[in-house]
Amino acid sequence: MKPFHGTFSIRKHRSRVRRQAGSGSPRGCRPALRARPLPARLPARASRAARAAAAAAAAWTLLPVCPPRAPAAMEEEEEAIGFLDKVLEEEDVFLLEECELGTPTSPGSGSPFLVAVKVEAGKGLEMRKLVLSGFLASEEIYINQLEALLLPMKPLKATATTSQPVLTIQQIETIFYKIQDIYEIHKEFYDNLCPKVQQWDSQVTMGHLFQKLASQLGVYKAFVDNYKVALETAEKCSQSNNQFQKISEELKVKGPKDSKDSHTSVTMEALLYKPIDRVTRSTLVLHDLLKHTPVDHPDYPLLQDALRISQNFLSSINEDIDPRRTAVTTPKGETRQLVKDGFLVEVSESSRKLRHVFLFTDVLLCAKLKKTSAGKHQQYDCKWYIPLADLVFPSPEESEASPQVHPFPDHELEDMKMKISALKSEIQKEKANKGQSRAIERLKKKMFENEFLLLLNSPTIPFRIHNRNGKSYLFLLSSDYERSEWREAIQKLQKKDLQAFVLSSVELQVLTGSCFKLRTVHNIPVTSNKDDDESPGLYGFLHVIVHSAKGFKQSANLYCTLEVDSFGYFVSKAKTRVFRDTTEPKWDEEFEIELEGSQSLRILCYEKCYDKTKVNKDNNEIVDKIMGKGQIQLDPQTVETKNWHTDVIEMNGIKVEFSMKFTSRDMSLKRTPSKKQTGVFGVKISVVTKRERSKVPYIVRQCVEEVEKRGIEEVGIYRISGVATDIQALKAVFDANNKDILLMLSDMDINAIAGTLKLYFRELPEPLLTDRLYPAFMEGIALSDPAAKENCMMHLLRSLPDPNLITFLFLLEHLKRVAEKEPINKMSLHNLATVFGPTLLRPSEVESKAHLTSAADIWSHDVMAQVQVLLYYLQHPPISFAELKRNTLYFSTDV
Repeated sequence: MKPFHGTFSIRKHRSRVRRQAGSGSPRGCRPALRARPLPARLPARASRAARAAAAAAAAWTLLPVCPPRAPAAMEEEEEAIGFLDKVLEEEDVFLLEECELGTPTSPGSGSPFLVAVKVEAGKGLEMRKLVLSGFLASEEIYINQLEALLLPMKPLKATATTSQPVLTIQQIETIFYKIQDIYEIHKEFYDNLCPKVQQWDSQVTMGHLFQKLASQLGVYKAFVDNYKVALETAEKCSQSNNQFQKISEELKVKGPKDSKDSHTSVTMEALLYKPIDRVTRSTLVLHDLLKHTPVDHPDYPLLQDALRISQNFLSSINEDIDPRRTAVTTPKGETRQLVKDGFLVEVSESSRKLRHVFLFTDVLLCAKLKKTSAGKHQQYDCKWYIPLADLVFPSPEESEASPQVHPFPDHELEDMKMKISALKSEIQKEKANKGQSRAIERLKKKMFENEFLLLLNSPTIPFRIHNRNGKSYLFLLSSDYERSEWREAIQKLQKKDLQAFVLSSVELQVLTGSCFKLRTVHNIPVTSNKDDDESPGLYGFLHVIVHSAKGFKQSANLYCTLEVDSFGYFVSKAKTRVFRDTTEPKWDEEFEIELEGSQSLRILCYEKCYDKTKVNKDNNEIVDKIMGKGQIQLDPQTVETKNWHTDVIEMNGIKVEFSMKFTSRDMSLKRTPSKKQTGVFGVKISVVTKRERSKVPYIVRQCVEEVEKRGIEEVGIYRISGVATDIQALKAVFDANNKDILLMLSDMDINAIAGTLKLYFRELPEPLLTDRLYPAFMEGIALSDPAAKENCMMHLLRSLPDPNLITFLFLLEHLKRVAEKEPINKMSLHNLATVFGPTLLRPSEVESKAHLTSAADIWSHDVMAQVQVLLYYLQHPPISFAELKRNTLYFSTDV
């Protein structure tokens, strides 16, 4: 008889099963004790083999319950997985001849079906061994944990009868109740199962061991009934006795036999939870074993009986695990679920603190991620909580003035953005050059630090909540959209019949512990936390036309705002005019929005409020009502077409129609000459000034005059986009040299006039500071020596053609006057440099192609330097044209 040779790869099977099991419960969530026959979902700490087997098994689906996890839990998991990996290395490929499959000698036994059945049976028995190996590894860890818990019990009992006891006999018996019995049961089970797994045979039987273990589960009932009292007793003893506190905070758990670490430190509270955690595992592993045990195997009926006993036991105690239920149930006994979570900036003691806020079905909890040493499990520290029954939103007139929080200077925020962009570029260079991973990690760390500071200091929109029984809290958010989301989510939950309550210290600790496992937002929203294969976002200009809106139930004064994300947070970029007293506003307004790694566009629809009593005390602005809001992803494949893309976004029954198209940074560098010989847009500045017989183009003088007359105190002047249709109308009037220009300017929205000025400089055939001098400006601003930089930068100005230089100096003085009103208009020199720098100073098309190809790199390299060049001149003392021409300094050669 010739043996049948073949291979069965466990590693391939394991990876396939992992993919199938990947949609299970959140990582780290422990199953609760509720039996319902659905596809298996094992906890993350189950062995790899157990998880693999369970993906195909009809296991009992259990509600996710997330108690506090010991700091050493990660190490425990790694030990179990390490043990299993060793098994997998030995059993990676199974020869089917080991399964005693021979070439058939008779027609009946030779049917392909029968051979396949035998093959599958062989595979099942090998999977059975892997399930048992993984379970055995975790059982060893569990026994070591019980031993660690029992270790202090004997000396504590010995001191109980002395004149200075650490704990009384009663306290010791309460805290360690039934631990010794549980330990003995599992030690006996482990000692009997271990040799059977180590000396594996396909006919080995161990069902009787699981049947006996299941029949002894009654001891767990007594432990569960006492668990809450045990925890409370341990907590009280820790508070009253420093010696016991030290003992309970660092119990030493012995590592598995093959472990590198001899011991790990675990708290007593975490170890006391282990039996409750463990009691669910016996049921799960029984499902797995039954799945991979042939029906005719002697173990099959025994395992079935063990499963029946275990399920009945779990059903009987499901409602008795009070301490765990309080963490995931409301006072009325309903399931407490996490509805929303995210990182918010809280103002605490006049300083900004980054918090992780968790909204459950009946409580809002504000937490801080604890600092932990490398390798330790991360945990949250609860700062405060408010039952939703006690949470109220103060109205604008009721809210108190904000605590004094010093705003972060705008120029420092811009500096952070520049540093982040430069670091991104350096990281890309290192990756392209296959640099050392250590250098890349160092750069990523620096980038994270800057992004974290930016995220912490940029939000300014106040979000107040109040506990009707006490304190008020203030968060600062980056966008009105985000504030509205949190408010609506809370108000929706408050429509239910909620009860006020107070969490005990144990309940609060358990609830806080569950946050780490239940959270949906795992990382601070910064780009350094993104994977390499994630989209870097869009860099360039997004043109958006807000057409109209429908679905309003009554007439109102309506307008829309547009927000895009940048550097991890959202910023308001544009605002339509107010359409008065209507249910179907038709704005048809176009905006040009600059994108900096953006991935989303938000549209918010407001009802304008003219009631001066509703004033926000934080910024003295009238609070308008949000009627609806919506968000769309900026998919590069959709928006990077040259054509307009029209869409409708639905928000609370309201439909807003809009169109958009995207222009990348490299495309925006292209300058189209004017088709009109008499026009001003797209015409060389020297031609225009010669034709007009002026030193500064008429369009520049008129726009500057109008801004200084009625827009110099406008919030966000030059930063807020004007309506594109208004800008195009002004462009046409200036190009035609219409006599009604002044009248039209006086009636036009000031942001449209500011936008027209920016458009004029952007559409010049070459930038104001010229293509020829661009490389020299880049080199000059990079000089370190102040004297050398001064010498070079002044010489470069003198090298400009006179019309360009005079116009530049004229604009420079205007921007300085705008920045003088920064307390009112919020536009600092740095903000203005950020707006105008890339417009006045850009590489030529040839230069940009030779320079860099990536849009993100163009931003990080060029824009940073362009902003710095303009900022240098804005911060420089007044520069006189005549004096500049007279004073040759040390330079006399051409650049």
